[in-house]
Amino acid sequence: MTASQELPVKVRHVTAGAGDEGQRLDNFLLREMKGVPRSHVYRVLRKGEVRVNGKRAKPEYRLQEGDDVRVPPVRQSAPEDKGRVPDSLIRLVRESIVYQDDRLLVLGKPAGLAVHGGSGLAFGVIEALRADRPDEELELVHRLDRDTSGLLVVARKRSALRTLHALLRDGEVEKHYRALLAGKWKLGVKTIDVPLMTNLRQGGERVVRVHEAGKAAASTFRPLKTFGREATLVDVEIHTGRTHQIRVHAGHAGHPVAGDEKYGDKEANAAFRQRGLGRMFLHSYSLAFTW
Repeated sequence: MTASQELPVKVRHVTAGAGDEGQRLDNFLLREMKGVPRSHVYRVLRKGEVRVNGKRAKPEYRLQEGDDVRVPPVRQSAPEDKGRVPDSLIRLVRESIVYQDDRLLVLGKPAGLAVHGGSGLAFGVIEALRADRPDEELELVHRLDRDTSGLLVVARKRSALRTLHALLRDGEVEKHYRALLAGKWKLGVKTIDVPLMTNLRQGGERVVRVHEAGKAAASTFRPLKTFGREATLVDVEIHTGRTHQIRVHAGHAGHPVAGDEKYGDKEANAAFRQRGLGRMFLHSYSLAFTW
């Protein structure tokens, strides 16, 4: 890329507007620093190069109207130099939409598709949607693990994003998953309420563990059908939204999610694969909230 193809490299000060009220700082920066790898955005945040009203701020800081955000000098590719989202991915995401109105979209995300680029992946759901709908202000309302399938909500307006985030924070969104667990579940209807610690590292990867110093997390498991001693189909309602919550809570109960390579049972997973079950069996089945 020649110098004429690069955008200017200098400090910028951006004032948060009314439409930015309540948005996470990291999401704001990802929009403002188009062309900069996601990993680099988080790096400058960790190093304190991003300032809000002259002070260091964490990625999860929620902006207020009038906040002065210092955007550090980083090299950005011009828009025409960005990688192009494959047409096949755009079609897949477009065909996955199960509901939309003028403020939000709901997709039935396939297993194996990331919600956003990063960790070696150039594109995910949100990049494909933005390529398909360049005139819309699309933002992920929440996330699903790459190997988890099911319902994913995307806001089409800044005001909708703030409303949906408020519903999530206030516990006004009812979330149910279907999961196939290893072994025969004998606990009946069981709420697992144990704290989870994130950002622990194991072999260079982020993992989540049950830890007394972690954040509160609660999941209610309801058995639906047993398959001998091999597996149990369950409904899981999550009362909090911690990273890998269902997967870690299921393992803590002694019944890890079938096909879970990170937290699962290797021998059980091998037996599932022999039966042709090659994916992680966790599906976001139902979302309910007053809209």
